[in-house]
Amino acid sequence: MMKDMAKFVVAKLVLVLLVSTTRALSVFDVTKEGAKIGADINQALTSSWSKACASTIPSKVLIPKGIFLLSPVTLEGPCKAAIEAEVQGTVKALTNSKVTKEGSWITFQRIEHFTLSGGGTFDGQGAKTWGTCGNNFCKTLPINIRFDFIIKGLVHNIKSLNSKQFHINVLGCNDLTFQRVNIIAPADSPNTDGIHIGRSSGINIIDSNIGTGDDCVSIGDGSKNISVTNVKCGPGHGISIGSLGKFEKEEPVFGITVKNCTLTNTDNGVRIKTWPASTVNSASMIHFENIIMNNVSNPILIDQVYCPWNQCNAKVPSRVKLSNISFKRIRGTSSTPVAMKLVCSSGMPCQGVEVADIQLKYLGKEPAKSECSNVKPMISGVVNPPACSSKA
Repeated sequence: MMKDMAKFVVAKLVLVLLVSTTRALSVFDVTKEGAKIGADINQALTSSWSKACASTIPSKVLIPKGIFLLSPVTLEGPCKAAIEAEVQGTVKALTNSKVTKEGSWITFQRIEHFTLSGGGTFDGQGAKTWGTCGNNFCKTLPINIRFDFIIKGLVHNIKSLNSKQFHINVLGCNDLTFQRVNIIAPADSPNTDGIHIGRSSGINIIDSNIGTGDDCVSIGDGSKNISVTNVKCGPGHGISIGSLGKFEKEEPVFGITVKNCTLTNTDNGVRIKTWPASTVNSASMIHFENIIMNNVSNPILIDQVYCPWNQCNAKVPSRVKLSNISFKRIRGTSSTPVAMKLVCSSGMPCQGVEVADIQLKYLGKEPAKSECSNVKPMISGVVNPPACSSKA
């Protein structure tokens, strides 16, 4: 009897808290500011955001169900209280839209305690613009969504569709989690990286599906304490650290964990890439663990002579120091004979590389093989193909 009474009291308390929380949340619906289905909602969204950001109690900006157009917009803080953008409908970029000054279609910046949610779709309508800059990054094409200098944020239950360039770009953020994010673009869509991270710390990507035309996840310079967990990647170019060493004053990369992920029909698996003739930098404490490969080219790859389109001096070794790197419990099938390739810099050989419990089978007739240069990995467990059976 006493236990039942205690349960009743707890349940009632939870209900009271939920009701009070709901009452305390101010909701700013863009349709109340004049947003119309099928029309550009830029002005209504900006007005709703300004009011929500000025509120002294937690607030929500709501884009309800329906299909809306949106020209480039920047939604920024600081806000006076926690703020959420809930997108239930589909927001479409204008097919001829240019970029904001931040280089994006939608930018969220300088916000603390921020949430983006709602189950909605951000449709970049990129198909008509792909290829206008060849294979190069195109400054005139917008990134779908930018997150700049967000502190303590959560992005969950959203979809990014057919971005003109990167889907999501993260810069200068701290303690930001992406959960149940769905990213979709064709395999031949250029420069449509799924989530690109730079100069940020405490970024988590979990329980997400990413299929696109470039890296599913790319981790750039200055990234620290990044976790990628339970991500399904494919099509795409895999999950990558780098490329590093191309630009002056790049910052070190430290503490990257990629685990419990599945890659399917990707051009690469898990890889670290640095430019030859690079600037000085370092990347360390990088761990790939419990990864499934399905018909993946180059499932395990360290590439310190990364030189796409031969636009560099490949004869000069990379000056990016790689250390304390592990590849553990990686299994599945390779679409290339070389399933594991560890090509480190001749000027700065890799240190502290560990390879353990690898089972990769080449889908062709011959056995899978591995290639190595300028590295002496520590090997444990059963490793197939045998690590460093030949020189790269």
